[in-house]
Amino acid sequence: MFRAFPYLYEGDRAYERDYLNAYAQSPGAIVVGAFAGDALVGAATAAPMRDHADAFAAPVAAHGFDLSSLYYFGESVLLPEWRGQGIGHAFFDRREAKARTLGFAATCFCAVIRPPDHPARPAGYAPLDPFWRGRGYAPVAGMIASFDWRDVGETGESAHPMQFWMRREP
Repeated sequence: MFRAFPYLYEGDRAYERDYLNAYAQSPGAIVVGAFAGDALVGAATAAPMRDHADAFAAPVAAHGFDLSSLYYFGESVLLPEWRGQGIGHAFFDRREAKARTLGFAATCFCAVIRPPDHPARPAGYAPLDPFWRGRGYAPVAGMIASFDWRDVGETGESAHPMQFWMRREP
């Protein structure tokens, strides 16, 4: 699912296994799955911000936020044929409930920034900004992280800006 726009991520299983291990090691983490019978059709992750890599935490700390007060939403992916059925809301509901149970003051996530004229942008692409705003999230001005990954069709990694979105009182 991450191969699709806007992520265009060309990953591999070894990297993903290592990345997901951070969630397995975090006592405050949650992984939410959406299933159709036995088939996994989507998943969402979250964990305390303090349990994430410095690349996630550094921009947040630089903006004066207390890392121990934030619960970070990682991935939220869903196969296209399952979208528009309330599963995305359920992913947010479950992660926000976990954040409240653990006593966090706010929840946040990052979204990749791609220009509107990006050559891989599909016709009819609709960003998720209205969905996120409808759930009470807003971009934090100037709070942008940079993450390196290899885009689909590229030979090497490149930096990708990621905008932080936040909601207080999960």
